[in-house]
Amino acid sequence: MTATILRRATAADQPAITALIRQAGLNPLGLDWRRFIVADADGRMVGTGQVKLHGDGVRELASIAVAPDRQGAGIGGAIVTTIISLTPTPLYLYCADHNERYYLSFGFRPLARAEMPRSLRGISWIGNTLLHMIALVTGEPRRLVVMRHEGDAA
Repeated sequence: MTATILRRATAADQPAITALIRQAGLNPLGLDWRRFIVADADGRMVGTGQVKLHGDGVRELASIAVAPDRQGAGIGGAIVTTIISLTPTPLYLYCADHNERYYLSFGFRPLARAEMPRSLRGISWIGNTLLHMIALVTGEPRRLVVMRHEGDAA
């Protein structure tokens, strides 16, 4: 395998970012290349991650995706670590409950509803309500976890 380089995205990366996010089954709305770090291997984008800024100033780690043929190579972790190092804290994220352990390893911690910033509380409530309704049909309970990274103080 070739070396993978992390870099800030450029406008030319927008179509590849959108394609990778869609391939990963993540929310494809509101993707803006200016917020992204990408992983590049020989001119091919193999990973993405961004920081979304909410109206109240909350920063959210989002859109972490790695090409299926490059998963397990540490690319996602390198993107998360890079974004953490470049972003003022606190930094928040949403993840499916089965990914909670992964983000714990980077110093994120799950939040109780009362600890969540207002901008994240509503999204959490809507997401968990939808997941509960899906679970009634599928029989597979899932929940959305909101987590916070506080830098060196975590």
